[in-house]
Amino acid sequence: MGITIKDIARETGFSVATVSRVLSNKEGFFSQKTATIINAAAAKLGYKKNMAATELVTQKSNVIAIIVNSTKTNFSEAIIDGIQKKATEANKRVIILYAGDHHAQSQQRALTTALERPIMGILLLSVDLFAENLKLLKSARVPFRFISISFKDPTLNYVASDDYQIGYEATKYLIEMGHRCIGLAGIDLESGAHTGKQRLAGYQRALLENGIIPQKSWIQPGNYSYTAGEQAMLNYHQQKKVTAIITGSDLVGVGLLNQAAKLNLNVPNDLSIIAIDGTYLCKIVQPQLTSVTQDFYQMGYLGAAYLINGQYQNAFTDIEITERQSVKKRSL
Repeated sequence: MGITIKDIARETGFSVATVSRVLSNKEGFFSQKTATIINAAAAKLGYKKNMAATELVTQKSNVIAIIVNSTKTNFSEAIIDGIQKKATEANKRVIILYAGDHHAQSQQRALTTALERPIMGILLLSVDLFAENLKLLKSARVPFRFISISFKDPTLNYVASDDYQIGYEATKYLIEMGHRCIGLAGIDLESGAHTGKQRLAGYQRALLENGIIPQKSWIQPGNYSYTAGEQAMLNYHQQKKVTAIITGSDLVGVGLLNQAAKLNLNVPNDLSIIAIDGTYLCKIVQPQLTSVTQDFYQMGYLGAAYLINGQYQNAFTDIEITERQSVKKRSL
């Protein structure tokens, strides 16, 4: 059992109430000499303040709970770094919980674990909650905000990239590089998948603006994973139609790139690739992947700032095209 204020009171001869006031930094109830004796005894005995108990009594918390999708992503670290930076500036603490890979019970377990203790709010990183878990979150009346995922529902606050603009800008870039047959690979288009559907809508708009009729075979849905990229490349190779591909994530891009090499296709001479995300994965492959780069650090920082300050507006962070080696201009 840990050291308590009763142990310190016994060690120093002061009352439990005096020890409690000193360790809670309450002013005007004790002398500096008394504080010095009590703090020295606390250090000697190895006393650690029970923050959870204190928060239960005061009904105030400095803890932000981060709930992360357990899918292997390559951008959550940058988001968490942004959250941690803002939390440190505001003297807040952070706990991290994992919500499984779109698994209802794992989501519920992460939420209940967070809600069982006093917290000032919850930040959900790329977590698309099941309906029953969203109901649980709303009923808890704890401030929350989604990061790196947006919604049509006006009651759900988020900080993310504009996925419609991502799809549009990636397609427009490839068209400007001379491509007319452009694939879109590895995006989730299942019911309720707002991110994938927004990227698809932006992609379609850019094609139609340039007089290009999108073909159904150009779209290869998936779950944003490396495996989805591999499978998409196999499907495209059978068609032999597209000259450039937009990948739903960097992981999809790497899977597609490696599968292309197995099929003896040269990137970018035979096929151009532009990935969505722009994380370090784009730089550690050959050729390096051109990307639509998202500002994940800013998403985390801004999301934490809004939560801490009680601001409820939504926000889109900036995106940009980062040119590397995987896109080649095509002769018209």
